[in-house]
Amino acid sequence: MKIDLTVAAIPAFVGAMAAEYAWQRAHPVEPGTRAGDYQLADTLASLSMGVGSLAAPYVARRLLDPVTPGVGRHGRTLLALGAATAVLTTVGDVVRRRVRDGRLPDPQTVPEAVREVQEELAGLRQGPAARPTPRGEASPLLRRTHGALAVSAVAATGLVASTTWAAMTGGKVLFARSPLDLGRSRWALVAAVLGWDFIYYWNHRLSHESRWLWAVHVVHHSSERYNLSTALRQPVAEGVTLVVPYGLLALAGVRPGLIEQARGVNLIYQFWIHTEAISRLGWVEKIFNTPSHHRVHHGSNRDYLDRNHGSILILWDRLFGTFEEEDEPVVYGLTSNIDSYNPARIATHEWADIAADVAAADTWHDRWSFLLRRPGWAYSRRAAAGVA
Repeated sequence: MKIDLTVAAIPAFVGAMAAEYAWQRAHPVEPGTRAGDYQLADTLASLSMGVGSLAAPYVARRLLDPVTPGVGRHGRTLLALGAATAVLTTVGDVVRRRVRDGRLPDPQTVPEAVREVQEELAGLRQGPAARPTPRGEASPLLRRTHGALAVSAVAATGLVASTTWAAMTGGKVLFARSPLDLGRSRWALVAAVLGWDFIYYWNHRLSHESRWLWAVHVVHHSSERYNLSTALRQPVAEGVTLVVPYGLLALAGVRPGLIEQARGVNLIYQFWIHTEAISRLGWVEKIFNTPSHHRVHHGSNRDYLDRNHGSILILWDRLFGTFEEEDEPVVYGLTSNIDSYNPARIATHEWADIAADVAAADTWHDRWSFLLRRPGWAYSRRAAAGVA
């Protein structure tokens, strides 16, 4: 039976949090002045998200495999749903533009059923129960319906893309196609850990540069506190996004079992850097990620945004221009905090905002931009449109 290193490390995690709490009690400060201090509701939220992240892969497999094209029997149904809702959304776009511009087709050139829809959109339908809307403005019901179709189209397409990509790039799949096999030596494990760390840097960086990935990763940044429990506040929706596949290591001859071990080593290393109890570590900080470097990563300070994405090594950030030294007090959390300890809210708030933006968008360009472009672009676009 394979042992998940992160599960095996749980007793050590608990012990380390107890030690950190004891250190805080031994070094008291004015209440509310140290973001690293434990706060019950925040800690419980982080722990619950940690438990959820352990269960999520098993739940996701049961839910996603049946709708994965080429894997489950409902894959084609999901493809058809995406195509149908995309077509209906596009038809709705055309009609909305004509309503907005006041250029509806001549009623004699379209079927009765289509004419009724157009009249409803234009607010021209009459009747005792009708509530006419001004010319050029669709009824609220039809706007909501059109928005729901747009969200369904984007969601179905994204789900097809992510599940298919995951199925095609899994470690076992790619290892079976590779002519290489590094075996199970210590050097093979070193290659796995370094390779995972390099790919992790890019996936972590992309998680701050694409809103789709940010919707998954934002869970980890949602706490306004910073202690070892924050390390356990992990995403639960990693199965529904696109990443640089760690299966690429299998193409280089790393066995899938070693890839899983490298994942465990990577996650365990990241645990200890979520603390304010350790300040600076001298020469170590030139090479490795440390609490100081990772505090910067969790900061919402303007100079700290989207910096220090490395996991074990900070060399990647230094090499690719995303490194920032800790030189001012860190303000933890998001640029706009959600003010909630509800795990469901923490896990879904960005997805809900994406759905609202996609539903309100008028073009496919904007719909996909709200999903794929930088979070900052989406927030600026919403602000310009007067959306809170």
